[in-house]
Amino acid sequence: MSSSPINYLQPDVPPSLPWHKPKTVIATNDNLKGYGCLVSKEEYENFPLEIVQWPKTKGRPIDANTGNQAGTKRGIFDFWWEGDVLFGKNNAVSDEYLLGWSVNPKDAVREKEIVVSPERVLLWHANYHPDGGQLFFPLDGTPFVTPLALPGDDILPEHFTNFYFDGSMGLYIHPNIWHEGIFPLAKRAKFYDAQGSIHARVSVNFANEFGVFMDVWLLKP
Repeated sequence: MSSSPINYLQPDVPPSLPWHKPKTVIATNDNLKGYGCLVSKEEYENFPLEIVQWPKTKGRPIDANTGNQAGTKRGIFDFWWEGDVLFGKNNAVSDEYLLGWSVNPKDAVREKEIVVSPERVLLWHANYHPDGGQLFFPLDGTPFVTPLALPGDDILPEHFTNFYFDGSMGLYIHPNIWHEGIFPLAKRAKFYDAQGSIHARVSVNFANEFGVFMDVWLLKP
């Protein structure tokens, strides 16, 4: 099985769909168990990332201490609203994304000023990285949310929980954890990003696979 390249700046989704709203909880190390953990300001730049050895399903095994030497990429992950549309740019891997909308796509207006950041973002997509973990830290102390789900390719919208962070701590997620970027409670924000250099992605398209957008609430619960 193979997949076609995804156009992240022009997602192939319907103009309007029902919304699925995951539960939002305040992130703690206890409720992040299995997903990852909180990361402090003092440790984020040197936090150890898990790198997964290159997979091999049969035959002779991969030699010890090989297949996991690509290391990590680090950079700034920018997020910003243009009217009703949320964008992200991951400078660590030179990728840019249309992450979602504050209204159904058919009603979204990009060329308008917004006074405050929207209360929600409607997500069309999520992914996980089988090759390594990923770390996000808010460089300007901006509170943020992110919906996460535990590993498994039989993913469903109801498997996601939306975690709220007050901006004093960052987030580290293990390999294979379903996520989409970080969603700041601000019109614009910068995050430190670190992740595996291979940057493999496995994706889910909520709109086309389940007929919904994920209604991610951008407020403290």
